[in-house]
Amino acid sequence: MKKIILPIIIVIAAISYFSIFIVKEINQAIVLQFGNPKQIISEPGLNFKIPFIQNVVFLDKRILNLDTPPEEVIASDQKRLIVDAISRFKIVDPLKFYISVGNERVARSRLATIINSRLRSVLGKQELQTLLSKDRTKQMTLIQEGVNTEAENFGIKIVDVRIKRADLPQANSEAIYRRMQTEREREAKEFRAKGAEMAVTITSTADKEVTVILANANKASEIMKGEGDGLRNKIFADAFGRDPEFFAFYRAMQAYERALIGGDTSLILSPDSDFFKFFGSIKKTN
Repeated sequence: MKKIILPIIIVIAAISYFSIFIVKEINQAIVLQFGNPKQIISEPGLNFKIPFIQNVVFLDKRILNLDTPPEEVIASDQKRLIVDAISRFKIVDPLKFYISVGNERVARSRLATIINSRLRSVLGKQELQTLLSKDRTKQMTLIQEGVNTEAENFGIKIVDVRIKRADLPQANSEAIYRRMQTEREREAKEFRAKGAEMAVTITSTADKEVTVILANANKASEIMKGEGDGLRNKIFADAFGRDPEFFAFYRAMQAYERALIGGDTSLILSPDSDFFKFFGSIKKTN
């Protein structure tokens, strides 16, 4: 009896193992029987299938990211631009998805082709300036709508399409950089030339002002000197008029001071010269 029960238990366990499957919250499942879809399961939980006859294909129910390869786009003004786009999609019809593309790898490949084609179609009608401005949002909406129209055939909904980065080709970037560098160098030369011109003007104006100030100062100095000389002569004249003897004595003292101070001056004069008239007689004392 025990020999019969044990194999039965093993068979039941095997049947249970191959007939029970679990659908997770992040998945949706398609039950296939000899390759033909029999059931679509979207809710998570424990489910059953006929062992060895039916099998289950699990598909992701989350929003998935698709990072497409950078694509070169030629704008309407014949400017080239390298566009790196990213999109997000969701499998909304698992049966249509399984029948049309089979699995996620094929779906990503098909979507990347559609997105790049749509990028060239929409962005190719715009000028480069438009693609680099805020108006780019409108173009991305047109791209998303166009991709969604084709993605519906795969049971996929495109949630969003955005441009991560838009760059000029390397050769164009270098040419633009050189042109910008040349332009900045030209502006720098203009600024330096204007600065040098202003420096010359300022220096010339300052030199002119200095010359005028010095001339006016010299003129004022000569006037003051002349007035001083005139006042001095007037004082001397007034002094002479009041006391000619004292004035003559004073002038003689000035002449003595200039002639005799220092001891290096030699004079050859007659003893009775008027130059010595104020010396008087010198008496020797014991």
